[in-house]
Amino acid sequence: MKRRILVPLAAVCAVLAVTAPAGAAGGPNGGWEPAPSPSWSHPAGARCDFAVQGSPVVDEVVRRTLATYEDGTKVVEYKGDLVVRVVNSATGASYDADASGRAVVEIRPDRSQSWYVVGPILAGFGEGGGNVPRGLYTVDGAYTLTVSPTGYKTLTQLHGSTESLCEKVG
Repeated sequence: MKRRILVPLAAVCAVLAVTAPAGAAGGPNGGWEPAPSPSWSHPAGARCDFAVQGSPVVDEVVRRTLATYEDGTKVVEYKGDLVVRVVNSATGASYDADASGRAVVEIRPDRSQSWYVVGPILAGFGEGGGNVPRGLYTVDGAYTLTVSPTGYKTLTQLHGSTESLCEKVG
């Protein structure tokens, strides 16, 4: 039996409203630095029934570290415009997916992560790799995404939608 943890929408919004203490971020830009998104590819069957690839066509994402703890855990905020062109490698069919959500991500030394997000991001799920069927999705709304140390992803939507990018380019 799966247990779902529901986080109130106000809690997600509060996390996204967190700001670094005065002077902690440093620099004239408040500690924001570019966070370029790499291109990627997956073979047939990994996310979609066909090979798929993606690369940013608009990438204005920036990040800043909000906190670093003694155990190595970091809390990082991401924001900015991101549009990823998703391409069916066999047919060339493509779709420009908006992934411009704003997120606060807790990254732990064991490689687990907790994402608190408002707005769209791209999320891929392998077979048996999460509580969402294998695929590549645009997830939009207010939601959390947790990643276990083994890579298992759990998406908990408070409000929003998922859209299959495999269907868009299939």
